[in-house]
Amino acid sequence: IAKNKAVLRMNGVRVISACESIPEGPEGIILESVLEGLAEYYSANLSQNIVRGMRENAMKGKSCGAGLSLGYKIDKDHKFQLDPVGAAVVQEIFKLCDEGKKIAQIQRYLNEKGYKTSRGCKFTIDGVSRILRNRQYIGEYRWSDIVTLNAMPQIIDNELFERVQKRLELNKKAPAARRLDVDFLLTGKVYCGKCGDHVAGDSGTSRSGDKHYYYTCHSKKQLHVCKK
Repeated sequence: IAKNKAVLRMNGVRVISACESIPEGPEGIILESVLEGLAEYYSANLSQNIVRGMRENAMKGKSCGAGLSLGYKIDKDHKFQLDPVGAAVVQEIFKLCDEGKKIAQIQRYLNEKGYKTSRGCKFTIDGVSRILRNRQYIGEYRWSDIVTLNAMPQIIDNELFERVQKRLELNKKAPAARRLDVDFLLTGKVYCGKCGDHVAGDSGTSRSGDKHYYYTCHSKKQLHVCKK
């Protein structure tokens, strides 16, 4: 504020307060500085009190106003309650993943069924992935650095949740098994006979314009260290 007022003053502009009666002269400078300091103190103190209140709410398992996950609703006391319709969709998502369905397959299935997200939108691949990794579904509420256990109604049991996490981690490490319209059934099952790295589906177009599909060693294609 002081810097901006100095720039205005050097350009012949005088700032006049519409709320406070600030006199001209040296005493006006002091009064204006005091008023600005009090305003800044009030703002900082208010912010601190709000954060303190939100931390207390988080430790009590109350909502701090962040986005609401599918399967939950908030009551008048800011406590999390179960939304039966959304919870059923969440349970179906975890069941499909546990059965071996890929995230893209689950996403297509949900949209074909006409299911909607908590915001009433269609499901995306990222959205399904976030649901499958969301620890709120085992009753764990997180806000900032606070973790409150059993703060929310549990939608997914711990064993199913952990099985799904292991499957997601395996899928993350596994190379792509599909490229455009071709299924590479041996991806993740076959390894290079020379260096031992995994092979992944690949394709190339010949001079005649024909497309050829084959498997390529990861260390050869990406790292350029294998001579196979």
